[in-house]
Amino acid sequence: MSIIAFLVLGGIAGWIASMLMGTDASQGIFLNIVVGVIGAFIGGMLFNAFGSAGVSGFNIYSLVVAVIGAVVLLGIVRMFRRV
Repeated sequence: MSIIAFLVLGGIAGWIASMLMGTDASQGIFLNIVVGVIGAFIGGMLFNAFGSAGVSGFNIYSLVVAVIGAVVLLGIVRMFRRV
């Protein structure tokens, strides 16, 4: 997948995850992209660990994988910020 498509997918996934986790007001577009891209890697590793395909291109399945990974990432960050 091209780097531009990966950044767009990451931005959309990070934005959706931040809306689901209630952190959208404190995040800007740059942080949404970062969270989405890291979330895509986390989601890909999680899905591969359970025997399914990770991020496979610019499609809905990859967006779902990236959103799940981004939600996991935001949950971990939230858990450590409360301490």
